[in-house]
Amino acid sequence: MISYIKGQITEKSATHIIIENNGIGYHLNISLATFSKIEHETNVKIFVHAQIKEDSPRSFLQVLYGFAESSEREMFILLTSVSGVGYNTARLMLSSMSVDEIRAAIAHENVVAINKIKGIGPKTAKQIILDLKDKVSKTTDAANMQLSALSVESPLREEACSALVALGFQKINVQKALNRLSKEQPDINTVEELIKQSLKILS
Repeated sequence: MISYIKGQITEKSATHIIIENNGIGYHLNISLATFSKIEHETNVKIFVHAQIKEDSPRSFLQVLYGFAESSEREMFILLTSVSGVGYNTARLMLSSMSVDEIRAAIAHENVVAINKIKGIGPKTAKQIILDLKDKVSKTTDAANMQLSALSVESPLREEACSALVALGFQKINVQKALNRLSKEQPDINTVEELIKQSLKILS
C-alpha cells in the first residue's frame, strides 16, 4: 500500500499530475484543491489513495489519487464510503468545497450546500449527511464549524463567478480564486468587493 510519494512533478494539470520517484512516473488524479496548493511547486510530497478496479475477468487496474494534505485524503475516503458516491464524485466535491466546508455542511445537515455540487442529487446529499455526520463530529468541533459566505452554495459567489466568466476568465481559474478568497478573506460580503479581490488573483 502506498501512503505517500515524494518526488518531482514532470507533468501537471488541474485534474492530474505525474510524479517521478526513483525513475518511475506515478500518475495521480487530483482535485482542484490539491492543484491550487501545488500549482507552483516542482518537488512535492503527495498523500496517496489507491482504487483497485476490475479491468477484465482476470486482471485488475490500480488508479491512484493524490492529495496535498492528509485531511483531504481522509475526507475523500469518508466520502467514497457512502453508497452512491464514486471516486470522481468525491474528487468533484473536494474541487468545489474545502474540507472544512464539507465538514460544516455535513455537521449542520446543509443538504442545499452539498446538492449544489454537480452530480449530487438531494437523495445522495442526505445519504452523505446520514452516513458521515457522526464520523465528522467525532473528529471536529461541529459547534465551531461555519460555512463561509463564499462557500459553494452562496448566491454571492455564484454571481461573482458568472461575472468573471463573462469577462473572459476560465471558470476553473475563477473557482480557484474564489476558493482562495474563501480561506483568506471570508468576511467579504459584497459582489463588487469579491470581483475586485478575484481580479487581483486572476490578473
